[in-house]
Amino acid sequence: MAISSKVCSFYLILVISMMLSYTEARDHLVGGKADAWKVPSSETESLNNWAEKNRFNIGDILVWKYDSKKDSVMQVTREAYLTCNTSNPIAEHKDDETKVVLDKPGPQYFISGIKDNCDKGEKLIVLVITPRHRRSGGVSPALASSPNGVTESPAVAPTSGAGGHKGGVMVVVGVLVGFMFAFV
Repeated sequence: MAISSKVCSFYLILVISMMLSYTEARDHLVGGKADAWKVPSSETESLNNWAEKNRFNIGDILVWKYDSKKDSVMQVTREAYLTCNTSNPIAEHKDDETKVVLDKPGPQYFISGIKDNCDKGEKLIVLVITPRHRRSGGVSPALASSPNGVTESPAVAPTSGAGGHKGGVMVVVGVLVGFMFAFV
């Protein structure tokens, strides 16, 4: 009986540590580097390309590092994103290190506080997901067309990778809890 208690304790600790590792919020350095918040020199340097390769969950934090004497970050509506309207942002940040907590699911829109920079492509869309909000494939139904005819796609989180196994963790938890009760 003592062996089964030790085995059950081991599995319980394992399950708890797995659950904690899958629910931690993460910081995302926008663009993957400190000087990424700038006018992109090409389409491949677009921050939306970076965002499409990342998974953003509720509670994650976007981090921008930039020179606040030369630029700012604005969180805006979809319409303001498409037109680079800087007149009425949801939030405006003018510090050297801006941190924004992603607190709701769906697309979140960010633009440079300098309209000309935004017009030249210094902007970002991230798609915040919840465990129940999963996509199949990599195309978003919410494609947005800008006034100049360029299509902007919100960052669609990939459906493969370590971040997508929360449902699997719950199955493992259920199986392990079942074993615990069977051997106690």
